[in-house]
Amino acid sequence: MESSYCHDITPIIFVFLLFFLLFSPVFPAKDLKDLRNANTTFHSNKKLTNTSMKKINKPFVKSIKSPDGDIIDCVLIHLQPAFDIPILKAKGPLDPPEIPNGNKKGGIETEVKQLWNSKGESCPQGTIPIRRQTESEIFTSDSISTFGKTTSRNDFSPSDNGHEHAIGYVTDGEFYGAKATLNVWAPNVTRAGEFSLSQIWVIADVPTHPLSTLEAGWQVAPTMYGTSSPRLFIFSTNDGYRSGCYNLKCPGFVQTTQEISLGATIYPVSTYNGRQFDIKVLIWKDPRHGNWWLKVGNTVVGYWPVALFPDFNKHATTIQYGGEVYNAQRPGQQHTSTIMGSGHFPAEGYGKASYVRNMEIIDEYNALKPVGDVNLIAEKPKCYDVKNGFDKFWGYYIFFGGPGNNPNCH
Repeated sequence: MESSYCHDITPIIFVFLLFFLLFSPVFPAKDLKDLRNANTTFHSNKKLTNTSMKKINKPFVKSIKSPDGDIIDCVLIHLQPAFDIPILKAKGPLDPPEIPNGNKKGGIETEVKQLWNSKGESCPQGTIPIRRQTESEIFTSDSISTFGKTTSRNDFSPSDNGHEHAIGYVTDGEFYGAKATLNVWAPNVTRAGEFSLSQIWVIADVPTHPLSTLEAGWQVAPTMYGTSSPRLFIFSTNDGYRSGCYNLKCPGFVQTTQEISLGATIYPVSTYNGRQFDIKVLIWKDPRHGNWWLKVGNTVVGYWPVALFPDFNKHATTIQYGGEVYNAQRPGQQHTSTIMGSGHFPAEGYGKASYVRNMEIIDEYNALKPVGDVNLIAEKPKCYDVKNGFDKFWGYYIFFGGPGNNPNCH
């Protein structure tokens, strides 16, 4: 039996379905907060309504079963969650803007490989691939995205919120985007609700408003996705992590490509003392329209509309690169054994520790520039640590990671 399948509708049914999708009403929405609350209905009744599920899992013209069990729905581009918001629906998907100058630095940009299309399956023109969600995933991903988050990412004290970092960052500037290459691992996650990730944070910290962030990279979150494989993901918040949006789980990101599915598995992964595999992530502001675009590998994925993130109307204030683990440790328990990156400390270097290389920022002229002097932070360096360096080919880089629980980790 084939491990991957697709269900193609006949031409007659396709025409009928297309007519239905084009002319049937889109679920109305009062504002972004109301739509995001479709993901939090369970707080009151522990069950999502059919209407809420239809807002989250859109009608599709084709479905593809990935070898890892995911179902990828090919959804008409104008029916994606972002266009439940009237101001976005009126504009429709925009064309990609000019790529920042100097984008070819740091090596050839290759295609990001994902399991869902590894057998040659693809979504038709005019659609985007959206990973189908179950009720249980919606419940858990919402609680993971908001639980224990702080209202300011400038406060990296080892507090009780459970989020532990090993990062390099630049701050106190005007940043119009960031780029870096992240190698991909499949770290072991040991407790329910925990995750391990590597990503770029683009942050707007305006004194009079809660923190806003745009984030992209890879993560392992078994409670959220059902498997322990690394997933390409994005996350955003415009209210200091009081709420947030993963991938296309709620309106917040407009996808424009049919080639990449946010939340789907990335392959292959790096091996200790073996071959290393990485992905290039670029986030940048469109100088013309002000939206913030995402490019992964050689594919422009889509954009965060600036209308939903007003604090990014001008520029970002901080850029961060590196790793994060959510430690679900409870009183009396040992520190989590969830590993960050490869599970090895940065002192071991290439092929053994996790890295972020060719770290760059984008200036007001839409040009990529070396990140320069990098500040480092690791709340618990005996658990997860970070070190930085510079190389002719790698530019500015960091090695980071660690095993979590060990005799020195407290």
